[in-house]
Amino acid sequence: MGGLLFQAFIYLCAAVIAVPIAKRLGLGSVLGYLLAGIFIGPVIGLVGSETQTIQHFAEFGVVMMLFLVGLELQPKMLWEMRSRLIGLGGLQVALTTALITAAALMMGLFWTVALTIGLIFSLSSTAIVLQTLNEKGLTKTEGGRAGFSVLLFQDIAVIPMLALIPLLALPELVAGSGESLTTAAESYGDAGHHHDLSLVDGLPGWAHALVVLGAIASVLLGGHFLSRPLFRFIAESRLREIFTASALMLVIGIALLMTLVDLSPALGTFLAGVVLANSEFRHELESDIEPFKGLLLGLFFITVGAGIDFNILFNDSLTILSLTVGVIVIKGLVLYALARAFRLATTDGWLLTLGLAQAGEFGFVLLSFSLQNQVLPAELASTLSLVVALSMLLTPVLFIVYDKLILNRQPDSDQRRADSIDETGSVIIAGNGRFGQIVNRLLVASGVQTTVLDHQADIINMLSKVGVKSYYGDASRPDLLHAAGIESAKAVVIAIDDRSRTLEMVEHIRRHYPEVKILARAFDVNHLYLLNKAGVDIAVRELFDGSLELGKAALRAVGVHPFKVEKMSMAFRKHDENGLNTLYELWDENTEMASNKAYLARAREHGDTLKGMMETDRMQLHDRSERGWTPPPKHYTKDMGE
Repeated sequence: MGGLLFQAFIYLCAAVIAVPIAKRLGLGSVLGYLLAGIFIGPVIGLVGSETQTIQHFAEFGVVMMLFLVGLELQPKMLWEMRSRLIGLGGLQVALTTALITAAALMMGLFWTVALTIGLIFSLSSTAIVLQTLNEKGLTKTEGGRAGFSVLLFQDIAVIPMLALIPLLALPELVAGSGESLTTAAESYGDAGHHHDLSLVDGLPGWAHALVVLGAIASVLLGGHFLSRPLFRFIAESRLREIFTASALMLVIGIALLMTLVDLSPALGTFLAGVVLANSEFRHELESDIEPFKGLLLGLFFITVGAGIDFNILFNDSLTILSLTVGVIVIKGLVLYALARAFRLATTDGWLLTLGLAQAGEFGFVLLSFSLQNQVLPAELASTLSLVVALSMLLTPVLFIVYDKLILNRQPDSDQRRADSIDETGSVIIAGNGRFGQIVNRLLVASGVQTTVLDHQADIINMLSKVGVKSYYGDASRPDLLHAAGIESAKAVVIAIDDRSRTLEMVEHIRRHYPEVKILARAFDVNHLYLLNKAGVDIAVRELFDGSLELGKAALRAVGVHPFKVEKMSMAFRKHDENGLNTLYELWDENTEMASNKAYLARAREHGDTLKGMMETDRMQLHDRSERGWTPPPKHYTKDMGE
């Protein structure tokens, strides 16, 4: 018990220290976990051979991750992805396998060994890439979606690979070194893949196929018809821990079933996630599984770092580093060529290329499986394992390259040209995200013709599907504003997610088109003041009205009469507007608000005034001089429609 507690403390301590530091340095959590593993393993030796066993336990984090990915994918969405899933993903696996196999043949390896190596290195790291894309907010980009399609195909492709590899066994290895190979396989920690129980061992081919199909059908049908009544029954008990236990039971049970029929547990849980994507319990399942997934994935990456054998690296560093770079370059070339063939924009293409150029965690699984089936010699498998680990270790570096070299050059290198604007309206809306969309809907519904501009292609594509016409382009560009008819427009609404660009647009329009009304979204009070100084006609804080409405609802929820609520909210709004004007006199754009003592003192006085005013307002409930709201009629009920 002492040893177990000590090991748990070491792993947790390493993660707690290394990951926040790596995040603070902009390296990402994955690199933090890997570095933590290297430090406690090869560097200071606090952990040792047990990391292989722990790694296979931690691989269950990958299974949970695919379950959560499936929950995000409704079957309709998956069907829409079919072209990229099969086309982009299929071509990536096929071309990468072919090129790496050819390279291995040129190095003098037997063709079955070369093909096995090609299959192993055709796979990328789903765990690292999806985790990094989520952290960087890149999952919704075209490059992120394309990468997800490729990763999804790779995960599915593991199944036929597992079926093919036993057919590639080397006769000389089978005949002469069964014992050593078994030992070597065990050294890769096959503890997590015991097959003591099997539903398909010894069955003829047709029966094997029927059992496998039955297992898949039970997952799909059970997930669709049985999961809802089960979760509803458990939810009615109002015991959160039991619901968590049932979520874990579901994932573990499906993984076990898939293992019993020699299928990938990750594929089974992914299918179950897709089936449950439309379930009303989806979010509850996500919140329950997420902590376990995060911890297990982190543990998995620590064990990868701790398991790196630097002795092999030091003894033949040139070969191993060359192989690692060679794998990354070959995969990168294939991915970049496919990105161009599928017409991804430059930044999206580089995201796909750099993000998926590494080998993946399934490479360890295939290496172990290849050893078990006498396909690869043990010495070669050790070298390849190190190449897989190093390529995974370099992945965060490739993402840093993407951030520093590609994204920073995005404005110059993005090849998508701005759309030609064939219709202009009396109001130009710059930015059609969550804020601009509401403005546009109100204007269009009121019969006002608008011209909508946005520089995010995915938003343009999405809006076109729901019949909202908008144009791709950077609205801050003077030529695009000219094309949108700024000379004849009555107003411009600026709702882009960029403070500085919003200010630049206000200054440009005010300077060149003084007759056009400028309405802009302000992020906060400081931004509001900056916009006022730049010459905006109307600036609205994006959260003020929504927050005020929620505050009114909260007052009503605690029992305040609706009449009081309306009066208090109107008084609050009026006082806030007066305060903004008063405080503006003390505002200094060159001084932080937190350091502006005069501003802070006036703000405190303003708060005290508000409190006194609200108290007075509560005492004057029947002041008929207040306009703008009519008190509730006699026999008022909560539902005015009754």
